[in-house]
Order: sequence, then structure tokens, then C-alpha cells
Amino acid sequence: MNIPNLLTVLRVLLIPFFILLFYLPYHWSYMAASTVFAIAAATDWLDGYLARRWEQSTPFGAFLDPVADKLMVAVALVLLVQEHANFWLTLPAAIIIGREIVVSALREWMAEIGARAQVAVSNMGKWKTAAQMLALVILLANPKAATFWVILGYALLLVAAALTLWSMLQYLRAAWPHLRITAEKK
Repeated sequence: MNIPNLLTVLRVLLIPFFILLFYLPYHWSYMAASTVFAIAAATDWLDGYLARRWEQSTPFGAFLDPVADKLMVAVALVLLVQEHANFWLTLPAAIIIGREIVVSALREWMAEIGARAQVAVSNMGKWKTAAQMLALVILLANPKAATFWVILGYALLLVAAALTLWSMLQYLRAAWPHLRITAEKK
């Protein structure tokens, strides 16, 4: 167990505290939940940076890092959809969670046929993640009132959803030759 892997495990362990803080009946609970989420988002970047810099990449880290990231994001989106209960948050949340399921399944299938490298993480995915994380930090910190910050959070989440769809289409396009061959065999 190295420091990058410990940071990834920490991100998973923060999820219950994040949920608890979000639901506490105090005026500061939204900001506290947002802060925990921001710390978790920072560890997502930091663990990858340290693993590469210190040459401490491990199979365990390669497995758990994307799982931890998807868990934190999915939990945040579910909490926000429940809290805000509107189209402007629900639609991008459904797109983002749906895309993660599709791309994860696609990557697993591509790995099974020995073509995993063709659906590796792209720069588009990094931009999507940045917009998504910033949107979530903003929205978690602000109750559902129609303020500048909430509207900015919605706008960033819509940008993240658009980038999510675009990157999913890129992954599907890269995998299409393999998907087509498999479909023709059946």
C-alpha cells in the first residue's frame, strides 16, 4: 500500500462523511459537504500525479481510482437531484451517470478482446472531469435557490454533460470496428 493508493482509499472512505454532512440540519452543512467533496476531487488528481511521478502505479490503484471517482460523483449527483429536483440538474446527472456505465462496460469488453488501449482516457475526459467537479463543488455548497452560483453550477454541469456525450461518442467510434465485427459474427 503506497501513498497514491491510500489517497484513493481515503476518497472512498470520505463518502459516508460527505453524505452525513450534506444531510445535517445546519446552515453550514452544504459548505462542509462541498469542502469534503472538493478534498476528494483534489485527491483524485493528486493520487494520479503522485503515482506517475513516484512510479508507484499499481494494479490495485488502476482498479480503485476510477471506481472511487465514479462513486463520489454518482453520490453527489444523486444527492443534488434529490435536493434540487428539477430538469436542469436531473438531465445532466442522468447523462453523466449513464455515460459512466456505458463507457465502463465498453472498456471492460474492449479489455476482454485485447483492445483496451483504443478506449483509454482522453484529454476530452479530463476537461469533462474538470467542468463536472467544479459544477458539483459549486452546487453542493449552495442550496437550491436561484442564485448566480446555482445557475453557474447548472451551466457547468450542462457543459460537463455535453462533453460527457462527446467523449462517449469518441469512445464508441474508436470501438466501432470491434463492435461491428462482433455484431456480424452473431
